[in-house]
Amino acid sequence: VQLQASGGGLVQAGDSLRLSCASSQLPFSYYALGWFRQAPGKEREFVAAEGQDGSYYSDSVKGRFIVSKDNAKLTVDLQMNNLKPEDTAVYYCAAGPLASDLNDERPSERYFGQGTQVTVSS
Repeated sequence: VQLQASGGGLVQAGDSLRLSCASSQLPFSYYALGWFRQAPGKEREFVAAEGQDGSYYSDSVKGRFIVSKDNAKLTVDLQMNNLKPEDTAVYYCAAGPLASDLNDERPSERYFGQGTQVTVSS
């Protein structure tokens, strides 16, 4: 499984940014695609994901971020609005059988791609 994220950058608080992820060699096209992030000195955390079982968001981004999977292209975007300095992190694309399972402590199957840096200045 290959996951390639793009679209990161430096923005100001309140700005918007859109991340994109292209996948290839997924075991099945129905696999969920989503995003995690890791801030300096912190553990990687779930952000959002979309799959056949629906869309899921972390509480910290709900209402500001929108995840959208293209089932034909097997890509996933993350539209990030009203960005805050605490959103600063390396964002990683992720894939797995179900969106609801991606955030499990021990998912049965989960893949990560290389990250893209998002920096939000105050």
